[in-house]
Amino acid sequence: MPYVTVGKENSGNIDLYYEDHGTGQPVILIHGWPLSGRSWEKQTDALLGAGYRVITYDRRGFGESSKPTFGYDYDTMADDLHKLVTKLDLHDFALVGFSMGGGEVARYLGKYGTKGVSKAVFISSIPPFLLKTADNPVGVDASIFDGIKKAIVADRPAFLMAFLSNFYNVDVLKGTRISDEVVRLSWNIASGASPKGTLDCVSAWLIDFRKDLARITVPTLVIHGDADRILPIDATGKRTQELVKGSKLVVLKDGPHGVLWTHADQVSRELIGFLKRKN
Repeated sequence: MPYVTVGKENSGNIDLYYEDHGTGQPVILIHGWPLSGRSWEKQTDALLGAGYRVITYDRRGFGESSKPTFGYDYDTMADDLHKLVTKLDLHDFALVGFSMGGGEVARYLGKYGTKGVSKAVFISSIPPFLLKTADNPVGVDASIFDGIKKAIVADRPAFLMAFLSNFYNVDVLKGTRISDEVVRLSWNIASGASPKGTLDCVSAWLIDFRKDLARITVPTLVIHGDADRILPIDATGKRTQELVKGSKLVVLKDGPHGVLWTHADQVSRELIGFLKRKN
């Protein structure tokens, strides 16, 4: 199993698990909270079939990666991504982030610039700024995030099941676009994540990415479902498209948060079509 070492905690290394398959232009897929690189199952298959080199990795604390007690902030996570890019000596690569992974895309480009990056994609992503403040009145009140933290501490497994029900809009899409088995698979992955990392990432959601987005100069695609209950499109996807000059927004009708599975064919089609375009 391939790993990249990104730090140390006491006597042990902090290692990120990654997978690197195929040939052609590299595409890095960055997963959302509280899942892992396995959530890209449908898109990985489609991208490999289209002739791309596909790289997935598990964020620190999640999936098969090490589970340290620190580092669940976007500056550190962007640094982790940069260490993976450096280890693999990647050039002309696309960055694709889902949900929380969109934050890594934004912060990486804001911090390291666009050198070596060909394109950027935000799918159901967290930018530009979730927290309600005086200059961000469309954001979410801080008390909501405090409630999420309390629920995680009180009963993390129960919270995750409720979260995933809204992640996939199970009450509407069950039996057509989502199955109990897929939800169970997602819960199994999520429940195996670091409890500390699961909790600490909630604070990272409140980061302001507006300056990061303004620095993006590569072609950018935003994909978002119009029925997203986790990150509603009006507060996230639409605003991200407005802040990234020249970017394109694709709205998935009746798409929940978890469109990587429920609307997999549409997501893959839009993603591959965008990657194939010359500009």
